[in-house]
Amino acid sequence: MILVSGDALFDFFLEAEASPSALSFEARAGGSPLNVAIGLARLGGEAGFFSAFSNDLLGTRLRKVLELEGVDTRYALTTDRLTTVSLVGLDPEGVPAYAFHSAECADTGISPTEVPTLGPEVTGLHFGSYSIAVSPTADAVASLTAQNTELFISLDPNIRATVEPDLDVWKTRIAAFFPHVNVLKVSQEDLDILHPDVSTEDFASGAIGAGAELVVITDGGDRVRGYTATGHYAEATPPKIDVVDTVGAGDTFMACLLHLLSNKGDPISAIADFSVASLTEALQTCATAAAITSIRRGADLPRMDDLRQFLKG
Repeated sequence: MILVSGDALFDFFLEAEASPSALSFEARAGGSPLNVAIGLARLGGEAGFFSAFSNDLLGTRLRKVLELEGVDTRYALTTDRLTTVSLVGLDPEGVPAYAFHSAECADTGISPTEVPTLGPEVTGLHFGSYSIAVSPTADAVASLTAQNTELFISLDPNIRATVEPDLDVWKTRIAAFFPHVNVLKVSQEDLDILHPDVSTEDFASGAIGAGAELVVITDGGDRVRGYTATGHYAEATPPKIDVVDTVGAGDTFMACLLHLLSNKGDPISAIADFSVASLTEALQTCATAAAITSIRRGADLPRMDDLRQFLKG
């Protein structure tokens, strides 16, 4: 089981505005790590989730969402802190802009003393988004990583500067993962925010030199690039689609990649066994899965049957 750790919230999408005092929203369960856990489970993988859920109206529903999706919640905490809320607006291309209300909320207030001891069913850990940058949860995440360095570990930073605006905090926290991380997936958008003067190739080389074994760079609807510690490089191009919105697309890519690696038994060995051809195929499959999410409203990640049917054309 891959234990996903991090954000668990509700996204409120602005649906209509009758007047400045009368707004209509559609609420969807979200948070990048929560999406990854659901996406992994929908593809047939074994997924668990570690975060804290509020006992408020929204938090109880978040836990139920995961349980209904088949995600193991045995490591999830319960708290009186409120559930994080994100207000989401979409630009004409369907790209979301987020405004988070997350200070001292359930998923941002986890203490390092609340980090669980993991059982043998946990074979890997995945981290991402503001939970790796906002204390005390970021400290809890660091502690969980340090206690389990023998496990397969993956990271998708998914920068949320509106939650933690200090980019040096993000850089420091992300760099601390490199000696332990097996897979680093990062968007070109995040790289442009964090390291605008560093080329994609130099970033990937630096991350691999620091310990990462597979670095994947996504770029929306443009090419996906993959670099391995064994020296392989591959590219894939997402299928052309009519985008509804891109909410959850990157999370879908990550979930699919985790499934492909863990489905082979030992994901660390799977990375080492990649050839250029097999890495290209994996990147193409993940890009296709992400495209399916992009033709749907919100983070509605595909199931394996959806992916197989899309790949058949």
